[in-house]
Amino acid sequence: MAAERLGSILKHLTPGNALSSITSKNPDDIVITLAIRTPLVKARKGGFKDTSLEYMVYALLKEVKERCNLDPALVEDICLGNVSDGKAAYKLRAAALAAGFPDTAGASSVNRFCSSGLKATADIAHAISSGSIEVGVAIGAEQMTVGGDALEKPFDEAVTSQSQQSADCMQPMGWTSENVSADFGISREEMDRFAAESFQRAERAQNAGWFDDEIVPIRTRVKGPDGQWKEVVLDRDDGIRPGTTPESLAKIRAAFPQWGGKTTGGNASQLTDGAAAVLLMKRSTAIKLGQPIVAKYVATTVAGLAPRIMGIGPTVAIPKLLSQLGITLGDVDVVEINEAFASMAVYCRDKLALDWAKMNPRGGAIALGHPLGATGARQIVTGLSECRRTGKKILLTSMCIGTGMGMAGLFVSEA
Repeated sequence: MAAERLGSILKHLTPGNALSSITSKNPDDIVITLAIRTPLVKARKGGFKDTSLEYMVYALLKEVKERCNLDPALVEDICLGNVSDGKAAYKLRAAALAAGFPDTAGASSVNRFCSSGLKATADIAHAISSGSIEVGVAIGAEQMTVGGDALEKPFDEAVTSQSQQSADCMQPMGWTSENVSADFGISREEMDRFAAESFQRAERAQNAGWFDDEIVPIRTRVKGPDGQWKEVVLDRDDGIRPGTTPESLAKIRAAFPQWGGKTTGGNASQLTDGAAAVLLMKRSTAIKLGQPIVAKYVATTVAGLAPRIMGIGPTVAIPKLLSQLGITLGDVDVVEINEAFASMAVYCRDKLALDWAKMNPRGGAIALGHPLGATGARQIVTGLSECRRTGKKILLTSMCIGTGMGMAGLFVSEA
C-alpha cells in the first residue's frame, strides 16, 4: 500500500507525464465553478411526490443563479439530462425563463439513460471547448414518481427477430441484475454485504454533515393523506436507512423471483426524485468573471457491451477512458460508480480490482437513491464535495447505461 501511494505521489511530481498534463492549469481548461444538487427523496412517498419536473428544475436553476453571483445573461445554453419525460426540453425552457435566465439562453434535453446527467455535462463542456458557447449549465433531473424506464409495449418484431441482443434490449433492469449475479456467480450474501456498507457510509456521511455543502434546500408543497397541502423545505436525503446490516437486508424477499432470487428492495437502488446541476466555462472566463474554480473537466467516453448484462458498463468504459488519458486507477483518488444494483456494483468493483475505500465513500444509489437522469450529475457533485473535504484531487465517475453501455468521466478537484 505504501509503495502504491509513493508511486502515485511520484507520478504527480514527475513533469511531462500524462497525469501532470491532466492536473496542469491552462486558460483553455473547461472548469466547473458551481456544483449543487437537491436532496434525493423517495418517489411516490417523499417530499417531491407532488412536485413537477419543471418546478424541480426551476427551483434548482434559481439556486444556481443566486449562488454563482453571475449575470445570467452570460449563460448561453442549458442542457438537461432526463430519461422518462418526453417533454423535458419544453419544461427546461420554461423553468429557465422562470428562474431568471433570459430568452437569449438556449435549452435542450438529452437522454443517455442513467448517465444522462453526465452526458449533459459532457455536451456543455464540449460546446465550450469548441467555441460554440462560453458559459453553460448542465443539469440532471428525474421525477420518478410519475415516470420511469419501463417500456410501454414490445419493440417491433421485425427488429427484435434479427438478433437476440436486439430482443435483450427490452429486458427490465431487474432482469439484467439477475443475469449479472447468475453469469458471474455473485451471491446474495455478497450483494447484501455491499448494500449494507452503502447504507452505513451514507448514514455516517449524513450524520457528519458531509452532504451539507452539496445539497441546496428546496421549498415545495406536499399533499397529505387528508388532501391538505402544506409547504415544506427539503434539505436532507430521505432514503438512508439507519442501522442497516447485512443481516437485516437478508430478511428482505426477492424483488424479481421470476428471473432470480438475489436482487431485493434492499440491495438495489431506490426509485427517487431529485436533480443536480453544474456550471461550466473556460478557466480564463472564470478568472475574468471572478468565479471560484471548483474542478477541471478532463474527459468523458462511452463504451458498449451486451444489453443483458448492461449494469457492468463501467468495466468497459473506465478502462477505455483511462487508456485514452494514459493513466491508471492507481492515479485516481475517488471513484463514483452508480449502484443501480448491488450485483453490478460488486462485479464492477471486483473486475476492476477497485480499492473499495475509494469507491462511493459516502455511499451510492442503493442508499441515496437513483433519479435516473440526475445520477450522472449527482455523482459529480458528491464526488467533488468529497474531494474538498479530504483534499483529494482526481475524481472518476462512471455509469451503467440501459441497453448495454457504460459512460465514464474524469475531473480534477481544485477547491
